[in-house]
Amino acid sequence: AREAGREALLQLAAERIRGAGAPYTSVYMYMLHGGELVLEAYAGRETEHTRIPVGQGVCGTAVATGEDQNVPDVRAITNYIACNAWTRSELVVLIRRGGLILGQIDVDSDEPDPFMEEERAAVRKVADALAVLL
Repeated sequence: AREAGREALLQLAAERIRGAGAPYTSVYMYMLHGGELVLEAYAGRETEHTRIPVGQGVCGTAVATGEDQNVPDVRAITNYIACNAWTRSELVVLIRRGGLILGQIDVDSDEPDPFMEEERAAVRKVADALAVLL
């Protein structure tokens, strides 16, 4: 039951962020399981990337470095893992409890360089709330 509650919470968070409209095209909720990120919920386009090793792509880099990632142009990233052909930018905000990384919120946009401090701060609020609730 706890697992179902967690998935429902992650799904709700993904839908709420995407529901804000542009620039949020798709929102993916990855949780950290050992050495890989596992997709547990999403809103928007489907992705075949349900498991991402730590260190790979923008998502894996966020965990490896312990830092949120804001990529204004994904085409400029050499290790970028494309969820789909339309994505132009990506924002990854870590979900952490103290120093422990639980997972991340991965936001894709079809617009180049749309994520300003306002968007990062809004997604950070959701990540901080999830860190308490999960």
